[in-house]
Amino acid sequence: MTRRLCLETWQHAGPVVLPSLLLCDFGNLEREVRRLEEAGVKALHLDVMDGVFVPNLTYGMPIVEGLRRLTDMPLDVHLMIQRPEKYLRQFHSAGADVLTVHIEAVEDAQAILGQIRDLDMGAGIAINPSTPMTRFEAALPYADLALVMSVEAGFGGQSFHEIALERMAHVRRVAQKNLLIEVDGGINTKTIARASSAGATLFVVGSAIFGQSDYGTAVSELSALAKGV
Repeated sequence: MTRRLCLETWQHAGPVVLPSLLLCDFGNLEREVRRLEEAGVKALHLDVMDGVFVPNLTYGMPIVEGLRRLTDMPLDVHLMIQRPEKYLRQFHSAGADVLTVHIEAVEDAQAILGQIRDLDMGAGIAINPSTPMTRFEAALPYADLALVMSVEAGFGGQSFHEIALERMAHVRRVAQKNLLIEVDGGINTKTIARASSAGATLFVVGSAIFGQSDYGTAVSELSALAKGV
């Protein structure tokens, strides 16, 4: 099975809730993964930050490698780093299934997205709320996934930025039909339905899962709201 097959699965799965492990208990990482599997989660979202592109540091290849050993779930890796093209092969070797880079961090998005695809990973392009859409739109034909940030990249726990709704709706109108639209930042029970209506099908969720005592109930409620149930 190729790693890119997860994209086709997501295209036909309806809303997919992707827990952002930024807020998980890293002292009990295996337990957290098992709780998420039991909750019915189908993939994990990993936020990689370098302290340069964003004013925060998180983790890199060793955590991706460790998670790959713990689970067969697809790993959706969001690179919030400068010069991401220097590390594509390393994240591929670590076990990433989808690799998303920021339009603000690359000079030639088409080339980098092509390199990610050539490595048999899903290729994503992300944009911050304050960034003009022009270069982002030009990159969409070469991407499998468009990640519309509803907060400025760098920290978890921020409030949802309403401009993301307009941007997702615009991407859905102008992009190729099979492009996956992902939203990240401030997604919870109050915002997920509106994000779904705007065109998102992949929802990165942090505190609305990890801040709850029962992950299964949290994931089920979020999924139902995204489906409009």
